[in-house]
Amino acid sequence: MGARVELRRQQRTQTSRLLRIAISSAVTMLLVIGYAIGDMTDVLPGVLTLSDVANPSYASPQSARAASVLTGKADRTRAIDATAAQQLIDAFAADPSVGTDFSIVIADAKGTVVASHEPQAQREPASTMKTLTALAASSVLDMGSTLETGAYLEGSGQSATVYLKGSGDMLLGSGQSDPNHVNGRAGLGTLASDTAAALNQRGITSVTLKYDDTVFADPRYPATIAKNNPGNMYYTAVSSMAVDGGRQWTADDKHDPDLFTSYPLLSMTPAADAASTFAQRLTQYGITVNGSPSAQRVPQGLSPIATVQSATLAEIMAFTLRHSDNTLAEEFGRLLANATGNENSPTGATTAVKQELDKLGVSTNGLVMADCSGLSDGSRLTATTLAEVQERNVKIGAAVAQAEGLSIPGLVGTAKTRLTDQSVAGQLRVKTGSLAQVTSMTGNVSRTKGGLLSFAVIVNNPTNLYSARIAINTFMSSLAGL
Repeated sequence: MGARVELRRQQRTQTSRLLRIAISSAVTMLLVIGYAIGDMTDVLPGVLTLSDVANPSYASPQSARAASVLTGKADRTRAIDATAAQQLIDAFAADPSVGTDFSIVIADAKGTVVASHEPQAQREPASTMKTLTALAASSVLDMGSTLETGAYLEGSGQSATVYLKGSGDMLLGSGQSDPNHVNGRAGLGTLASDTAAALNQRGITSVTLKYDDTVFADPRYPATIAKNNPGNMYYTAVSSMAVDGGRQWTADDKHDPDLFTSYPLLSMTPAADAASTFAQRLTQYGITVNGSPSAQRVPQGLSPIATVQSATLAEIMAFTLRHSDNTLAEEFGRLLANATGNENSPTGATTAVKQELDKLGVSTNGLVMADCSGLSDGSRLTATTLAEVQERNVKIGAAVAQAEGLSIPGLVGTAKTRLTDQSVAGQLRVKTGSLAQVTSMTGNVSRTKGGLLSFAVIVNNPTNLYSARIAINTFMSSLAGL
């Protein structure tokens, strides 16, 4: 009897449970259906709707402009009036500030000299020497490549060592990588952030920091550069890395990193300074750096845990020429020496430049290179050599990067304020040169009446340097009218 009662009790309990489940399911279904109906009728929010969906409307397409030629091909056959060219030289020579120690060459697009004054005399070129280095380097190096700066890890735990290794980027930024500028394209702040993240993944919070500055061998300074480099203002040692070229701006200096005209003192230890900046940034990202960074080559077999890339060599070349950066010019010579198997030294760099100019058929008679920038005492060349380098610039070839980097009088670079006739703005690309007893200029010109020309003018020992410089401005601006 008791067993039957217990059985009926269990049956009632099971029936009650099933009834509750059925009622709960029905309520849930009603809620779902109700919300769906509310959603479709737009009473409740959701993706369902019974309303018509408005089709997007688009404006009528604009008619396409037919392709057209923006500018015609340069007429390389258009002759230059030799008499008019010689008159420009005569007017220049008549300026008493110029003195007698000068050379001039005016050549057509084929390189034929149409007028000149002492074209084969050896003169001190100042920074026009950079055009030789630029042509040689850009003819050999991959100008679309970049310079990598990387962090390498050795060891683990408390014995971990990070190596900072550069490949020649002397325009590193101290903060985040800046895609809008050449100077600072690769930032040590970005490299530190990525390095810290890689270290954190390995559970490393404390490191010893070393830096590898072995891309360029000693000596780093050309032998006679000190004479024209007072207070280390115009040249510092070529290095595997540097922040802003080693420029030591004061706190109140504000400038576009790609556009400046003053010359702050340069650091004499640019690679060590870059390593110190990197150490500071690592600390900001939570990594303890033990002691001060020290120089040491990266051990073989290590791969970088983080890297940043410079601007392209073509962009750095343009920066070099427009700012007349002596250190970067020397560096391009050293990169060329390394690429061609020459000695990793200042002498190896000048040898490599001359060898490449010879291969290109540029006259190197009378060429003496004390360095690759023209800053060192003792360099000599002829106006013919300068003009022939510029004649290569008005041809399509592998060295286009060095032509694009020239200053545009009236617009950008060291010749920005040198144009005396604004009607020809944009028609000239030039490189200036200036030392205590030297003023010079070389470049190429799109002539107003058609055709092209190249030119070079070098004045040594003028009777008045400032006035001789103005005479060059007038001469240069008049060339477009030939």
